[in-house]
Amino acid sequence: MHQKRQLIVHEQSKSPISEAYRTLRTNIQFSKVDGALKRIMLTSSGPGEGKSTTTANLAVAMAQSGKQIILLDCDLRKPVQHKVFGKFNRGLTNILVDDTPLDTLVQTEQISEYIQETEVENLRLVTSGPIPPNPSELLYSAKMQETLEYLTSQCDLLIVDAPPVIAVTDACVLASRVDGIVLVLDSTTVRPEMAQRAKELLLKADGHILGVVLNRVEIEEEYTYYYYYYGNEGKEKRRKAAL
Repeated sequence: MHQKRQLIVHEQSKSPISEAYRTLRTNIQFSKVDGALKRIMLTSSGPGEGKSTTTANLAVAMAQSGKQIILLDCDLRKPVQHKVFGKFNRGLTNILVDDTPLDTLVQTEQISEYIQETEVENLRLVTSGPIPPNPSELLYSAKMQETLEYLTSQCDLLIVDAPPVIAVTDACVLASRVDGIVLVLDSTTVRPEMAQRAKELLLKADGHILGVVLNRVEIEEEYTYYYYYYGNEGKEKRRKAAL
């Protein structure tokens, strides 16, 4: 089992960054007018833009709202969600390469071995499993579609962590199988043409882009001041100042 990484929304729920994730949660919840989203995917234009960290914290924020959430790690090339949550990496690829039909895994309750509880209430995790030699083929398989449908039926929202769009085809393979896509971009490194290219590839794959998360943006001091002043910390400061 890996040592878990910090989940700021879970561990520092009153921080401005956690509040930003809750704002993202609200924006996503209101992004579809006709019916609720059941399955969303987060990806990025290139590697190292923070999409897995964003995905994990968004999943926590969603779970904190009371919804039953399953986070599915579909980054079969460089998976990290098992590290984020400190879990054994036995999950999606084990299901997909197993000769046992999914129906049998469900009927015998063997499928529950791959859906791990986390320390966050309402949030369960399906890790990527061992890294396979043919990720795109596995994600394109009929059994993958069955797995997506089954997991979706077991929660209010299935959140998929997918590899970067431009680097490999995996995200485009999954694009049409989710209700919406959130594109995570690193504000310090991404080039406009790369962001545009990622958008074009997702749309060409019949994906529906909900919006963009601009990551690693410096929080202005004024914003921090207003957050603390409006929140409980502000009340405490005002109380002390009045003494």
